[in-house]
Amino acid sequence: MIQSNEFYGYHSEWNLGSPGGWDYQRITQEIGRAVWKQIEKNINLKLELDFDHPLLHPVNGFVNMLVSAHFRKKGETIAVVAEEETLDSVVENKNLASHLNRTSGVKSVLIAPHQLELFKGEVCYQKSPISIIFMDFNTDVLLKLHRKHNLSPLLQAVQEGRVINPRGTEPINVKSMFEIITDPRFNSVFHPETIKRTPWTRRFFQRSTESAEGKSIKDLIEWTRKNWENLVLKPERGYSGIGVRVGGVHPDADAAIELALSGKHGPYIVQQKVPLPLWAETIPELDTNHKILKAVEYQTDFRCLFNHNGLLGFLCRYGHVPTNVGSGGGVQPLAILKSDISIRDATQRINDSILSMRPDDVIDVIRIQSHMALDNSFTYLLGPIKMALRPRLITEPQMDALAVYCKNIWKDCIKLEKMWYSRELDHLISIEPEELKIARSQPWRGSEAIIASDGIFSFGAHKPH
Repeated sequence: MIQSNEFYGYHSEWNLGSPGGWDYQRITQEIGRAVWKQIEKNINLKLELDFDHPLLHPVNGFVNMLVSAHFRKKGETIAVVAEEETLDSVVENKNLASHLNRTSGVKSVLIAPHQLELFKGEVCYQKSPISIIFMDFNTDVLLKLHRKHNLSPLLQAVQEGRVINPRGTEPINVKSMFEIITDPRFNSVFHPETIKRTPWTRRFFQRSTESAEGKSIKDLIEWTRKNWENLVLKPERGYSGIGVRVGGVHPDADAAIELALSGKHGPYIVQQKVPLPLWAETIPELDTNHKILKAVEYQTDFRCLFNHNGLLGFLCRYGHVPTNVGSGGGVQPLAILKSDISIRDATQRINDSILSMRPDDVIDVIRIQSHMALDNSFTYLLGPIKMALRPRLITEPQMDALAVYCKNIWKDCIKLEKMWYSRELDHLISIEPEELKIARSQPWRGSEAIIASDGIFSFGAHKPH
């Protein structure tokens, strides 16, 4: 049985560009706490759960980082900069600007990048000098928008070191970095846990290489075709699950390989598939058409958010493959288990108890959940974001272990940046020269940034196989 300070699994990818989720979990926790109180009116579980630990609200640590950077820079205003078409729809960015404005001595605005201006040589918004910018898109998008709008003020802010995350993280913000971490010829500089939790990864094209077991692969494409059941193909710079193909989930290996080689989503990586049962949990769900409760097995996703000071918190998602909200997934509250009982037994007790409730009582719970989601503008397309009925469980010792794990990744990312500057990673990076020029104009070097590691973990609730 898994110990209270252990967790199983791997990270599927890292995000060093502009990772999100830091405020979504706060909203999820507030709704999840209210839902749990309603559930407890119908069942007597005798479990002590904590929904309010600071790490369950990562936005607070993120805001503290931005405010600290703001006061060290010359300027009056923190700009939250996002693509124009998202200004009214992405609640996380709207909430961030509001949160910053509630902070003493801080003024913040949410704007499109072309709304920045140069006034007396300074980067400004409506003549108010900008101290720092949180930019909610990556450098490839910045370059595309610059060609359309001439974003010279934003590029000056990059050169002045005002943009978070620093653009210097972008060259190592590609999934092909996992190749060097899983190549025993080069990975001795990285922390052993980082190596252990990184799935075997190789850039995908006609080449020879070695498998995770160290066996010779003469033709990676044909080897992928023969071993497709246990592999995944992903765009090097993809997001939201776009273009991802998973062996077993997408059974047509030929179609997956053809897509990866087509160039439609840019260069690809091939990656060892993490066994689905390891990162799956059973979650009670109401079949609204038939008014019956059933246990459904879902895949889970556990995003760790951290910065130079350490762990900021988490984002819990669940769904199928992939788990992204844009692919039909949802979010899940997180609760710290305080009772003297294993994660597996506590999860089973919660599941059994919810499944024993009257469907009408569960409908009341879902109604509360939906109303609170709408009140918080926590929606995607036409309705509330899907949310699990029960919380995912974790222990404080496991969170302590995650803090160490994230600290090691931070250090290893700094090593990767140094390797990039020494030209050791040129063969792994397929980024156009103009974008690399922007990256070189704002080196990171471990300064203020928010990094995400997307973990496909188990804390003990998965079914043993």
